[in-house]
Amino acid sequence: MTFTTAPAAERIEHDLLGDRAVPADVYYGVHTLRAVENFPITGTPISIYPELVRALAAIKQAAALTNQQLGMLDAERTDVIVRACEEVRAGALHDQFVVDVIQGGAGTSTNMNANEVIANRALELLGHAKGDYARLHPNEHVNMSQSTNDVYPTALKLAGYRGIFQLIDAMEVLRDAFHEKAVEFADVLKMGRTQLQDAVPMTVGQEFSTYVVMLGEDIERLKEAVLLIREINLGATAIGTGINAHPDYAGIVCRNLAEITGIPVLTAPNLVEATQDCGSFVQLSGVLKRVAVKLSKVCNDLRLLSSGPRAGLAEINLPPMQAGSSIMPGKVNPVIPEVVNQIAFEVIGNDMTISFAAEAGQLQLNAFEPIIAHSLFKSATHLRAGCLTLAERCVKGITVNREALRKSVENSIGLVTALNPYIGYANATEIAQQALVSGDSVYELVLARGLLTKAQLDEILKPEVLTQPRLPVGLA
Repeated sequence: MTFTTAPAAERIEHDLLGDRAVPADVYYGVHTLRAVENFPITGTPISIYPELVRALAAIKQAAALTNQQLGMLDAERTDVIVRACEEVRAGALHDQFVVDVIQGGAGTSTNMNANEVIANRALELLGHAKGDYARLHPNEHVNMSQSTNDVYPTALKLAGYRGIFQLIDAMEVLRDAFHEKAVEFADVLKMGRTQLQDAVPMTVGQEFSTYVVMLGEDIERLKEAVLLIREINLGATAIGTGINAHPDYAGIVCRNLAEITGIPVLTAPNLVEATQDCGSFVQLSGVLKRVAVKLSKVCNDLRLLSSGPRAGLAEINLPPMQAGSSIMPGKVNPVIPEVVNQIAFEVIGNDMTISFAAEAGQLQLNAFEPIIAHSLFKSATHLRAGCLTLAERCVKGITVNREALRKSVENSIGLVTALNPYIGYANATEIAQQALVSGDSVYELVLARGLLTKAQLDEILKPEVLTQPRLPVGLA
């Protein structure tokens, strides 16, 4: 590129396609400008993912330090590049990262956006005008020893690593909220159901404890999957051969990057393979899909258990958050579980997108990492927001209808299963059939037939007897 005099409102930059006027006050340059024009796809700039912007700056900072250590970059340029990167990592200039999240070119537009912003801020720190690339160049200096093909996937992994641990924190908040309810409802007896039919008694605490375990298991699966994205291909340059980089560059830049970010990144053992392979993203997306599927199932349960308030199950009450209808006065809907359901649907779709994009890679590079990045980041950030919203605006406010649950247990035909050891299968079957026809409770029919006394029934129907493995009362 060359720098030429231009009106105060703009500057002229040059690339292989010719000269273009760039607004004088912006920090990006001609490559970014063309990308903005070429990819008016979503209207969403990459700055929507601040961890991605910080990751790009961390990589450029690590590269500059490494190049200086190897005698490739002078101290003055290194200093201002590092200072510019530190500012971006602290949150400055994120509004200058303007290329669309969905773009052609395997992420080149994102990489050049970062190169230009950092170069122009570094020029300012040197006391020169933006665009004066003869003094400090986006490609020659900021992008030294790098290619989009190793910068971009490394940035995705750094940002993904941060994002997954933010999601894990949110899942722990939700897990704790369910645990509190499991403890609170530990003594509340209800009927369990299989295939939506009465099964056997359990407690509401047991029901909610399953959600605690589910979230705990998925947290562990995420911690396992995130280990895979610590392996980076920085130093691979174009296809993994390390062309245009110092022989010691890959090892040193990895150490510098780990020190800058605090993320224990590792250089992939085969950089050619690592540059073309998206398997770690596929694996991580699959675990995010697992989280989504199970969270959606939990929300289905909450909506079903709270259905009513008069004509449904109405076993639990979700906190009312807003009016539910423009025509039905007094109606309140389970809007928080509903929004989490929709997040889950999106994540499942994102996983399909990531799978297709990873499969579509050809030879030494996958050109479709931008859509992988966008889909992966959406899944992680939306799941995080969903977990926090579900915990704070739903789970923490759940109450139970204790009396209704007690009556449902007493009136349930499924109660005969608990009486099998005492009255025998044949008697239990007759009681169940009679209860179904007459509408009488199992409790009343057993008493009427004299099969058990009231004291025996009350002892058998204690929650601690009904809801855990135990020898029949009186036979222990």
